[in-house]
Amino acid sequence: MTVTLADVAARARVSPATVSRVLNGNYPVAASTRERVLRAVDELDYVLNGPASSLAAATSDLVGILVNDIADPFFGIMAGAAQTAIGEDASGRAGGEKLAVVCNTGGSPERELTYLTLLQRQRAAAVVLTGGALEDPDHITAMTAKLGKLTDAGTRVVLCGRPPVPGGAVTATLAFDNRGGGRRLSEHLISLGHRRIGYVAGPAERTTTRHRLEGHRAAVEAARAADAASGGAGAGAAGSVPDDQERLTIHGLYDRRSGYDATLELLRRDPDLTAIVAANDTVALGACAALRDLGLRIPEDVSVAGFDDLPFSVDAVPALTTVRLPLHEAGVRAGRLATGKEAPPPGGIATIGAELMARASTAPPRKD
Repeated sequence: MTVTLADVAARARVSPATVSRVLNGNYPVAASTRERVLRAVDELDYVLNGPASSLAAATSDLVGILVNDIADPFFGIMAGAAQTAIGEDASGRAGGEKLAVVCNTGGSPERELTYLTLLQRQRAAAVVLTGGALEDPDHITAMTAKLGKLTDAGTRVVLCGRPPVPGGAVTATLAFDNRGGGRRLSEHLISLGHRRIGYVAGPAERTTTRHRLEGHRAAVEAARAADAASGGAGAGAAGSVPDDQERLTIHGLYDRRSGYDATLELLRRDPDLTAIVAANDTVALGACAALRDLGLRIPEDVSVAGFDDLPFSVDAVPALTTVRLPLHEAGVRAGRLATGKEAPPPGGIATIGAELMARASTAPPRKD
């Protein structure tokens, strides 16, 4: 059902003329009245600049790229690659050029919805959402409804690095294999002989965090079962796999400080840890710093592994074992999907693989 200016006026209990004044900003309106009108616009998802029916097939040259933190290389690489792909093959003025705008949500679910609403009002040609999603039922419901309205209005919606949304109300989904990558990373450590492994996880409410942690725990459970089948003898000096994975997991932010603080706490809980897996490469740098400050050597005393294979990981000392996600390639593909230069994958969903990068920060545990 098309929402009209009159509907907004009725919801806000003002005249249509007052709604027009608020939206156009060309006439003074009381603050309380303005707030009522804007709340009604949000509640009804009113689309500016005319009846929605006449705009259903009309979109602007605007493409929105939503990121949690543009200063984080994980998001910056994807956003930059998507922006480049969005602008490729355009011939300049009146030649199909698109304006790609990066929207920094700061990880706020409210800001995420606000940006989508603003892009809807601007009749954005496409929206690219990067990174993991918030696992909150109310937010999932709100996001599903919002993305459905965007696609219904002709906006292409591409998810890059996040799982599909319920109902499939998007053009395409590019999902990273975080579970598989997390499992391969921990299997690598276990194959070296590590059995006492601490895990520094990201925020508990994020899909990326859960999927990577599930992969890690699947590897640990498999190793525990194998140890039990062989009579409980673990490889190397580390012994058998402990059964207290909750105690050996600490959640925090995806930043260096979280890696530092969590590593100190993990070693307080279990001084015999021989390896630490970090939620991402930035967290891993914090873990390395904490170990150095404790006088521990990497990897001779404690091995450290990250995730993402951000550009600095190979230049860390020692070079960081990690899981490579093809962030640039995923961003390029997202940009091409957003502009219709590439057809959506079969079923609208493509899983992008994760590759183990074994480097010098991991080695067999020390034998005392």
